[in-house]
Amino acid sequence: MSQFKIEGLTCEYREFLLGSGEREPRFAWKLSAEARGTHQEAYRIQVSRPGDDFASPLWDTGRIESDRSIQIKYEGPSLQSRSRYEFRVRCWDNRGNDSGWSKAAWWETGLLESGEWQAKWITPDSETIDPQTELVFMMRRSFSLRSGVKSARIYATAAGLYEIFLNGKRVGEQWMTPGWTSYHHRLQYQTYDVTAQLKSGANGIGVQLADGWYKGRLGWDNKRAHYGDRRALLLQLHVQYDDGSEEVLVTDEDWKSFLGPIRFSSIYDGESYDARLEQRGWSEAAFDDSGWSETEICKLPFEPLVAQENWPVRVTEMIHPLKVITTPAGEKVLDMGQNMVGRLRIKFKRDIPEGSTITLQHAEVLDQEGNFYIGNLRSAGQRIEYTAKGGEEADYAPHFTFQGFRYVKVEGLEAWSDEELLAAFSGEVMHSDMEKTGTFECSDPLINQLQRNIVWGQRGNFLDVPTDCPQRDERMGWTGDAQVFVRTAAFNYHVGPFFGKWVRDLKADQHKDGSVPFVIPNVLEGTTANPGKEQTSAAWGDAAVVCPWVMYLSYGDVRLLEEQYDSMKAWVEYIRSQGDQEHLWNTGFHFGDWLGLDAKENSYVGATPLDMVATSFFAYSTRIVRDAAVVLGRAGDVRHYGELLTGIKKAYREEFVTPAGRLAAPTQTAHVLALMFDLVEGAVKQRTARELNELIVKNNYHLTTGFVGTPYLCLVLSDNGYHETAVKLLLQEEYPSWLYSVKQGATTIWEHWDGIKPDGSFWSDDMNSYNHYAYGAVGDWLYRYVAGLNMNEAEPAYKKILIKPRFATGQLTSARATLESPYGLIESSWQIADGTVTVNIQIPANTSAEIVLQGARMEELLEGGNPAETAEGVLDISETEDGVTLSVGSGRYEWTYLAEELVKQN
Repeated sequence: MSQFKIEGLTCEYREFLLGSGEREPRFAWKLSAEARGTHQEAYRIQVSRPGDDFASPLWDTGRIESDRSIQIKYEGPSLQSRSRYEFRVRCWDNRGNDSGWSKAAWWETGLLESGEWQAKWITPDSETIDPQTELVFMMRRSFSLRSGVKSARIYATAAGLYEIFLNGKRVGEQWMTPGWTSYHHRLQYQTYDVTAQLKSGANGIGVQLADGWYKGRLGWDNKRAHYGDRRALLLQLHVQYDDGSEEVLVTDEDWKSFLGPIRFSSIYDGESYDARLEQRGWSEAAFDDSGWSETEICKLPFEPLVAQENWPVRVTEMIHPLKVITTPAGEKVLDMGQNMVGRLRIKFKRDIPEGSTITLQHAEVLDQEGNFYIGNLRSAGQRIEYTAKGGEEADYAPHFTFQGFRYVKVEGLEAWSDEELLAAFSGEVMHSDMEKTGTFECSDPLINQLQRNIVWGQRGNFLDVPTDCPQRDERMGWTGDAQVFVRTAAFNYHVGPFFGKWVRDLKADQHKDGSVPFVIPNVLEGTTANPGKEQTSAAWGDAAVVCPWVMYLSYGDVRLLEEQYDSMKAWVEYIRSQGDQEHLWNTGFHFGDWLGLDAKENSYVGATPLDMVATSFFAYSTRIVRDAAVVLGRAGDVRHYGELLTGIKKAYREEFVTPAGRLAAPTQTAHVLALMFDLVEGAVKQRTARELNELIVKNNYHLTTGFVGTPYLCLVLSDNGYHETAVKLLLQEEYPSWLYSVKQGATTIWEHWDGIKPDGSFWSDDMNSYNHYAYGAVGDWLYRYVAGLNMNEAEPAYKKILIKPRFATGQLTSARATLESPYGLIESSWQIADGTVTVNIQIPANTSAEIVLQGARMEELLEGGNPAETAEGVLDISETEDGVTLSVGSGRYEWTYLAEELVKQN
């Protein structure tokens, strides 16, 4: 009998979910089957309390005739707070096979009601400890427990950043908690299983509390306390005993407070740590805190509290420095070999004098003379200071900050050899710990390095929010960057929880008139960063629409789409209310084609007219809202936004297309947007595509696009018959190009095409990040067009897969992409060798695929060495002028055919 089984059970995207705030969580699973063409015919879900062994299920769907295996909502009795639930699944396939019951998985709820918080917000006594001090607070207490502890959970959050210690050991592997949200509206709390860290008898608990995003410096006006001027802690510990009884420990006036060894900690500026001031054993029961200060109650609300939504920030990788550089200026600099985000750990066993200080300065690049360069950091310090207590080993890494860097200048250890320095330091890579889902590689090693740079750029900038740059005095969630990169992001990593959390903050910070701030969470209101009266811009505010839509396409997340739908509509209606007619957006401030290379001297804004860019995105968001209305069954809105879209397109053509069919703006970006957003059609569309191609060819296959045009440039070329031009653009090594930075040694994506010029000099210090993911959006084209791994958007989450590799003979000879989709692993790979095309494909069970094989002929097409039309799993096959189109079920396939016609086409 064919093997048919269930794998990868998840609840709300997680295999084991501790501390959920969902009252109706959603389940998903993946199917594994040996036979081709396997799909699910029916399923059954059971939910039970632990220990019940499903003898009396809390919820049993019974057998449901359906092929659904993702986003299936719990519809049983109301869930209780602080409760664990187990679930299992059974499926039947189209051949009558029964998977049997899966292994049980679990999730556990947190505090589902704000009224369940018994703890109080506490802060150090303001009479003895200055609330405005930059020193990190320490707060603690001792407590006693009976024997027979069955389980224990801590629920905690802070106004600021916190970390917990229990009986001398740190709790959990999360960092930068509680994360960054629109704190006034939404503040995440975390749940920790601390059962193993407790003991009968005396116990001790301690918490460190720093300013973080809540109270620290953010933005460019040296502004602090964006959300409040007092740090505060909220924590409660629930201990359950074997006899069914429970004890609860909460933050209250019984806690003590102190100022410890962290003398300063800042998101931008780094951290200062004085080991001489360590309080040994401070989180243990026997510690004498008689010299510590009291605490006081802080009046903060409980209503904004929500359970952790995002992936936690963790240390995900260790990197050891490659070498020590002695610069021409005589400085000792560690080269990590990779532009990374995280922190440097100091760890050595060596006696260094008490009071001596080790200083670490972090930077991304060296200057053209090879000296340490920090000009592009602007006012950000990125500086770590460690003062030794002497006579002992050191083991320290910053607690409440992160740095973006490849190079680290080390001061204070001048007498150490290079070998000793290399052994004493290691880099800890930090970011939201997203599941890695996608891979891409091809026959060109430079493109493979570009792909690595795209991935590293995402890792570095996805630290709880999609930041624009992780090194300078910015590190904010710019909406424009996020929306152009979101689809690439959803290929590289599982970003469902990441963007789910972020777009909820976008909705919370959206202005009453529907406009969307430049950054989310919004910390630029009322600052000099606002170039005009408005705090919104086309292509930036569109994140309100684009990001939820991509989450729907990538994960089938209808709930998030429905949750954000009013926000999406509000953005489009805001645009509609602008301008001097409802179908054009021709007023207000806009970033335009930001950093476009066709900009005027001393301008950041590309040459494409602002109203042309704005109206293009007006059409784009309107189309998405119309399509979202279709998904959500809002018939009235389907008509409304369909008519609005028709009006926008008509107005666009009247305003920006001449009677002869030429675009009014002769820029690459203008042509890209018109094609990408379907603003032109018929002969005008053909002319627009041809002229775009000519603009690139006449520019010797160089682009001039900025943030707005670049993400779609290769997509529209390939879609409109100019794939070879797109590939030549990709392979261009001279400035400006994607590979220019690779040839310059980049290990992440740059903000500027010429962040480092050929002579080694720099673009302006004002805005020159070397880790800025926006131009990495070309990854979307690499995966979907070059490797050919795509979806039919009518059936999201890759339920219906589209495999359509685009070959470029003589330029690339192979490409391969894989994606761990919601249904399982997809692969699309191809190579051309010895006159033969070989295409290898994997389609997961419970999905199907349309495969388009360019240049193939049915009489020559083989699958596994046999005629294609007789291959198992092939549901339909037809030949067109371009090649062969097949409809197939799940399974692995290997297609081969002669490449003679393909060579002629290219």
